[in-house]
Amino acid sequence: MPLSRVVLVSWGEDGDPVYPLARLLLAPAMMALAPGSASYGSERVPIVGGGVLAVNHLAAIDPPLVGCLCSRPLRYMVKAELMAIPIAGEVLGWTGAFPVRRGQPDREALRTARRLVAEGQLVCVFAEGTRQRLGYPGAVRPGAAMIALQERVPLLPAGLETFGWRLANRRRCAVVFGEPLDLTGISCNGRGYRRASALVAAEILRLWRQAGEALAAGLPRQLPDGARRRGHVAPSWHLQPRDRDAGSPIPDRARSA
Repeated sequence: MPLSRVVLVSWGEDGDPVYPLARLLLAPAMMALAPGSASYGSERVPIVGGGVLAVNHLAAIDPPLVGCLCSRPLRYMVKAELMAIPIAGEVLGWTGAFPVRRGQPDREALRTARRLVAEGQLVCVFAEGTRQRLGYPGAVRPGAAMIALQERVPLLPAGLETFGWRLANRRRCAVVFGEPLDLTGISCNGRGYRRASALVAAEILRLWRQAGEALAAGLPRQLPDGARRRGHVAPSWHLQPRDRDAGSPIPDRARSA
């Protein structure tokens, strides 16, 4: 049995107990690697119940950054190549990540994602399937829509602006969380998946533009649509929903970081 699985079993739950510890350790590093980064609209993320978070992907920092800025623990679909790396793969397993094979339909990954959302967890899917190299969101694949439609759980879009981030360029980044999409009347078939994916793509593009505008404006306390700015979210163990939703505001000095 892999070391990560032994740890998870010994804790008694699959991923959730280890996730807060991982976030506790990662959050300071993420804020040092992307100083002053912030999220908007985290209050739109349902505090309980299963769901799919569909996000664009522009930089290597995206997975841990989204995890530190989201108000709920996330279960990531991670490319199988990363999960196969010694030590790094084990650490990813501790946080509840699970592998997906890129470039081909991966029924096992979809089954795992469906089980997790059915259990009430929030699965994070990088909707394009791979990192985008041109600086803007790319074509959205149907995986996120398939999971949400098949399990009838909320599908939440989010837009990340992290393009150009690297260790030599530790730039400030932003993510904007959107409202859950209305999938009423959309069928669980190929046509329905394409329709839902088009809705996701349009929202991700709109939210990514908002994230870029917020960065250009110096990360104001609030966006024009009322979404509030927040810094990294304090880790939680077994807190009540109202406590899990509590986050850490960005100090004013971060605006000039």
